[in-house]
Amino acid sequence: MKFKKALTLVAALSLVISITACGSNNNGGNNGSANAPANQTENTGNAGTDNASAESIVPEDGAELVVWESKEEKVFTEEIAKQFTEKYGVNVKIEEVAPTDQIGKLTQDGPSGLAADVLIVPHDHLGNAATSGLILANDVFAEETTKNNTEASIQGATFDGTLYGYPRAAETMALYYNKSILPEAPKDFSDVIEFSKTFTDKSKNKYGIMWEVGNMYFNYPFIASTGGYLFGDNGTNPDDIGLTSDGAIESMKVFQSLKEILPINSGDINPDIKRSLFNEGDVAMDINGPWELAGYKAALGDNLGLAPYPSINGKTAITFSGIKIWVVNSFTKYPNAAKLFANFASTKDAQLLLNEKVGAVPTNLEALETDQIKNDPYVSAFAEQAKNSQPMPSIPEMANVWAPVNAALPEIWNNNADPKEAMEKAATQIKDLNNGAAE
Repeated sequence: MKFKKALTLVAALSLVISITACGSNNNGGNNGSANAPANQTENTGNAGTDNASAESIVPEDGAELVVWESKEEKVFTEEIAKQFTEKYGVNVKIEEVAPTDQIGKLTQDGPSGLAADVLIVPHDHLGNAATSGLILANDVFAEETTKNNTEASIQGATFDGTLYGYPRAAETMALYYNKSILPEAPKDFSDVIEFSKTFTDKSKNKYGIMWEVGNMYFNYPFIASTGGYLFGDNGTNPDDIGLTSDGAIESMKVFQSLKEILPINSGDINPDIKRSLFNEGDVAMDINGPWELAGYKAALGDNLGLAPYPSINGKTAITFSGIKIWVVNSFTKYPNAAKLFANFASTKDAQLLLNEKVGAVPTNLEALETDQIKNDPYVSAFAEQAKNSQPMPSIPEMANVWAPVNAALPEIWNNNADPKEAMEKAATQIKDLNNGAAE
């Protein structure tokens, strides 16, 4: 793809889609009252007041922060936290918690004062966090956040008309490949199969392609590319579940057939195993997100290629997309400092640092216009796939989808279960969870 076109595609992140994929203890969290969120408690600063402004907000006296961050992107947060401490004199402790686990931990630990002050939310978790009163609105920095970031990222950071998040990265997935093994990326999964039959050798732990076959995020194309979906009405209707549609089952049969070229069970594939095999040249292709880019570039250098997700039965692959956003715990003892950090860690310079450290795709409009981003062929490849991505639903019922589908996928893959029966079971479980949550 020529680079000027790549720029256009990156810019399209703001118009076409909402982009988006380690627990540790959280002792010593600097949160406030165990009974009331920060905007209901007395604070020494001005956070949560109507007259607070970006110019006037200052950290509370003695403020210290705990921030949750993923293992993969901790290298960025360590650097941005150091810069924040130098500027504001507020110490920041970083704890490793996978972003997908953070709202669950906040639900449990927030009221007791043990959760992080600032955390990361994939935008599909935002509705649940907001309706549960777990996070504070992005009020002080709302104007500059909205002005500085893509329309799609603001949509992803907003729920029910209120801006909660501070966008930090746009995400979808694509196909990493080793150009020393494959000079060009395959266009369709039929090509993936053809190559893998010549390369895969389970006895030598070598595979043509690998991805997390038990994780719905990476397998959404096997639901959506031929017409399936999670919720109807563009992800807003929890009563319309499309996992059992003819289109979804068609793609899931392709998914099941790929066990022939990746003859291992889902439980034997995790990010660390896959990363090691790909870096060593024992896996030729890996379906993954931008968080792996920096490490793969370091390991493979010029041999690293990146291309859109292969088509499925000749149909363009539809991937998930989402926005990663910073949010502030509503139970924090230091809302001023926490809001300052969330804003500081999502600025143009911060997003460029995140891109440098881990290859993340910025949402900041000025960052997208820099040479660092415009001249990056990998960012452009993610942008190409982004054109054919669907935003993850952000309604609270989305939280009920992951466990049932992530249970169905291994049944189909490991145990050769009938795809339709497995997805019907998952859909029933989702309906039951939705009804239980509504009661």
